[in-house]
Amino acid sequence: MTRLVGILISALVAGVGFGAATSLVNALSGSFANLESRAYTTSGWSVAEVVSVLLDSGWAWAGLAVAAGWLVTRAGESRLAALAQGAAAGVLALLAATAAYSIVDTIRSGGQFPWYESESVWWFASFIFGGPLGCVGACVRRPGAIGLLARLTVPVGAAVQMVMLPPGRNEVIAAIGKTVVWLAAAVSIGFVVVRFLLVERRRRSVTAAESP
Repeated sequence: MTRLVGILISALVAGVGFGAATSLVNALSGSFANLESRAYTTSGWSVAEVVSVLLDSGWAWAGLAVAAGWLVTRAGESRLAALAQGAAAGVLALLAATAAYSIVDTIRSGGQFPWYESESVWWFASFIFGGPLGCVGACVRRPGAIGLLARLTVPVGAAVQMVMLPPGRNEVIAAIGKTVVWLAAAVSIGFVVVRFLLVERRRRSVTAAESP
């Protein structure tokens, strides 16, 4: 029971923090934007706006579910238990993030409608994608190719999204966003692959040394 409560709290805290932060950063970026200026509309940008479009990207929300699945998984657990816990954490984290985002947005805008009606598509998406993404997070600690693929999911997904759906309302913000994400993705992928190769090399050396 204690373990289940810990999973619940971890996923909810991560989701609420992410969703609330995303809404607040969106509000902050809007305060810097002068959309009445044509020059600003076509080429203006601010750090807050770049952070906003990155946090509001699909890869970042997917990364939240993956991180939640990783966060609640412990080494040595059975694969079935780890996958079940990761899936539950992924769904809970996305639901909590959607709720927090909606509540903060409703409070900021002074909206009178119920906050839970404001993001109906994302409620559905949280159920559909949260489980599989949480399972990916649960596999991050696993050795071998499965663990490698799990660790590469978020940076590779982020890099691909920058090609298919660049962020931002103008070319300048899109270019900055793509540069930041591609650089971070390249560093992350390089670190993950190099660490994997080193671990595999060490494992093979130990196996060879123990062989008669």
